Amino acid sequence: MENCLTTHNLTKRYRKFTALDNVNMTVPKGAIYGFIGKNGAGKTTLIRVICGLQAPTQGDYTLLGADYADKKNLSKVRKHIGAIVETPAVYPDMTAYENMKHQSIIVGNPSFDQISELLSFVGLKDTGKKKVKNFSLGMRQRLSIAMTLVGNPDFLVLDEPTNGLDPQGIVEIRELILKLNKEKNITFLISSHILGELSKLATHYGFIDNGKLIKELTASELEAQCRKKILIKATGKKALSTVLDKTDYEYKMLSPDECEIYGEINVNDTLKLLADNGLTVSRISEKDEDLETYFINLVGGEVND
Repeated sequence: MENCLTTHNLTKRYRKFTALDNVNMTVPKGAIYGFIGKNGAGKTTLIRVICGLQAPTQGDYTLLGADYADKKNLSKVRKHIGAIVETPAVYPDMTAYENMKHQSIIVGNPSFDQISELLSFVGLKDTGKKKVKNFSLGMRQRLSIAMTLVGNPDFLVLDEPTNGLDPQGIVEIRELILKLNKEKNITFLISSHILGELSKLATHYGFIDNGKLIKELTASELEAQCRKKILIKATGKKALSTVLDKTDYEYKMLSPDECEIYGEINVNDTLKLLADNGLTVSRISEKDEDLETYFINLVGGEVND
């Protein structure tokens, strides 16, 4: 099995509103897949569908090798999936240990042997008799993740896991996700609109807008598209490309007299080189995209619409 999740023309309609529109997405095994979209774009709807909380209107999906049509097998593989959808599901009047015991019973694991180990793994071993209602939001989120680990999942689905957290809580959740991915080889699907944070985690990205998946790419592909670029427009007797070929620059010609040079360059030396070869520069500008800029350019508007 190379992929944890593959959707096939997945569609979800609510009367006249289409929340998911023929979505085809792939979450590779071992990935941290950042699922990006504005509020209301369809992120949570897709998560609810693949977690079995809602049925698709049309289309289907394959989850951990089980096809949607094979209900019996799909039911079996769901035991290897953990999910936190919208808000952490914890019991506020219980301790962390009591919450974990309750979760163990729910998933059919009467042994509580791993509870202390899991609480230690998420940094909650020393909470003792402290009630969850007295936990910080970050602690509650870490407890929720610990509860999803009770069944030894291969795939974790997290809906806005850092929403509302303070900076320290965000760092703690980020480090926990990276640790689980590296040490336990857990695949993640993480929906978020906090793009700066997601860019520190994701190995793959999917961009959704108005229910349509408009782009999928790897982190390295995104980095290649978001790296620093110097745009130069220059004319003269010599071709611009002929002069640039004398350098070790990586560049792309946009037109015979316009190019993008990638990475760091010495601008003064470059301008002198062009002038020495009879080229007149009429435009030079720098472009340095990040994930947020890429997303806005892709879908238009603001991130948090």
